[in-house]
Amino acid sequence: MSEDHDHDHSHDHDHAHDHAHDHGTPHPLAPEDNSPPGRYELMIMAIRDLMIEKNLITAEQVRKGFETLDSWQPARGAQIVARAWTDPAYKARLLADGNEAIADFGINMGGAKLTVVENTESVQNVIVCTLCSCYPRAVLGLPPDWYRSKAYRARVVVEPRAVVKELGLEIPDDVAIRVHDSLADLRYLVIPRRPAGTEGWNEAQLAAIVTRDCMVGVANPQVA
Repeated sequence: MSEDHDHDHSHDHDHAHDHAHDHGTPHPLAPEDNSPPGRYELMIMAIRDLMIEKNLITAEQVRKGFETLDSWQPARGAQIVARAWTDPAYKARLLADGNEAIADFGINMGGAKLTVVENTESVQNVIVCTLCSCYPRAVLGLPPDWYRSKAYRARVVVEPRAVVKELGLEIPDDVAIRVHDSLADLRYLVIPRRPAGTEGWNEAQLAAIVTRDCMVGVANPQVA
């Protein structure tokens, strides 16, 4: 079946495609990317080394920065989604201004803007960064290898149905796949659809079924 490829200034790509069905996420798409550093990675390393050389920062501060990044977990994002599912007013704030709303959880995005998008019966949102691997680490922790791989970054904007199927999520033809391309100063977070059968669950129970991949858009929450 043919797919539409619409491009706008926010780098969203709509692909005319039903209720999504998740068959697990084994992530066979791409192993760890062992290719040489790209242009932006080399620039980052050069700036880091120059700042250390000029005594603007220390290697220990760099190490502690990475340690902080490593400590961030997808559970932070899952708590945000669970709050949005149970509190319509909070969800409205989250969709209107992601940075302001996640501050309730003590999360600071730094200089990046967090845009929050919501899955519906007719739209499945998927996140990518085609240039490098921009990712809402403050909310989701470290990105998985497949997200950073060149295969995912290049293919998901062209054939999103095929890519998410390889990651375990089969999306029927009458659901549109909307691919959002992150930028250096822009990050995205997906609010997945709340599964049936979770009525009456508290936030902790709901957060337990929200995975990192659900918040990237390549999986949907499942109730055992």
